[in-house]
Amino acid sequence: MQTAIVLGAGMVGSVMAADLAADFRVSIADARRSSLDAAVARSGKLGRSVAPLLADLSDAAALKRTVAPFDLVVGALSSRIGFNALRAVIEARKPYCDISFFAQNALGLDGLAKEHGVTAVVDCGVAPGMSNMICGAEVAGFEGSGGAAEALAIYVGGLPRRPEPPYFYKAAFAPSDVIEEYTRPVRIVEGGRTVVKEALTEPEFLEFAGVGRLEAVNTDGLRSLADTLDVPSMKEKTLRYAGHYDLMRGLKAAGLFSEEEVDVGGTMIRPRDVTAALMFPEWTYAPGEEDLTVMRIIVEGTRAGKRERVTWDLCDVYDRAAGATSMSRTTGLACTGVARMIADGRVREPGVIPPERLGRTPGILDSVVGMLRAKGIVYGRTVGSPGPASA
Repeated sequence: MQTAIVLGAGMVGSVMAADLAADFRVSIADARRSSLDAAVARSGKLGRSVAPLLADLSDAAALKRTVAPFDLVVGALSSRIGFNALRAVIEARKPYCDISFFAQNALGLDGLAKEHGVTAVVDCGVAPGMSNMICGAEVAGFEGSGGAAEALAIYVGGLPRRPEPPYFYKAAFAPSDVIEEYTRPVRIVEGGRTVVKEALTEPEFLEFAGVGRLEAVNTDGLRSLADTLDVPSMKEKTLRYAGHYDLMRGLKAAGLFSEEEVDVGGTMIRPRDVTAALMFPEWTYAPGEEDLTVMRIIVEGTRAGKRERVTWDLCDVYDRAAGATSMSRTTGLACTGVARMIADGRVREPGVIPPERLGRTPGILDSVVGMLRAKGIVYGRTVGSPGPASA
């Protein structure tokens, strides 16, 4: 039996370890003993064994020693250390499948991965991840029919099933990464050119069956799509319940998301640190509190001389039986699906591989969608003519 190690024992990492333990001898590494204990307990409830490893994954040398005995490495680390971990795993010459969402450009390590003969699939969660894979497959479909994709839009959000004021939101991953998402400049593609806009801008409202009306604003989620797909119009927006973004815009305008230190009674503090300390406890899911994940992807173009719109929809909810959040499952199980393909040789190309490249490979998307469907995560696809409002 092949061996695998999961880096990071948070909610997503623990779900990935439990899933992989069905087919691999799995270890999970983290610097927090309490997180390791929770991950081991999660797998145990499924009758699966996961071995805990206490390790400082922010230390490149320690990380290389940690992954050295394993056949496959899977990453579920915070944005703060994700890029350096990717570099370390590549230098350790280990195949890697990673969900870590970091600001640096992972494709900058493509040459290093090829030099070391390493397959490293990055951004392999739900969005980025499945969103990229779907977009890559649909764009290739338009091109393969002699046509072209002209526009794509990604709308996605992880939300509490029962929103409560004043935030109407809770974070299914590190809240610090949410604030980063609300402040980082946004890249979108307009008229074939990449332009930069401010986060939380250009609101749209969309209806989702069983969920209701949600607000979408610009966030920096296109990632590698802006560089790898030749589509004249591309955007990614994050979905929230109405009311949340109004509050976030107010906090941002007041400087409470700023990282620049200010003098408060003779003490220099970063406003973002104070905001995090006060707000993050309110954004933390209680044990058993239910969440949902919604995503809509729209790709428009011309196929066989006719205009066409392809829409993918996902609406997934908390898994009561497993006690796992929807966001951890939709993110983590997409990653483990691709990790299995790396392990069995279906994905073997050396280099840093964004998911859209996998989507352009015939059969890959269908296989991952099928694996997810078997675990209760269902993506729906519809094809029609573009309406008056273009993606």
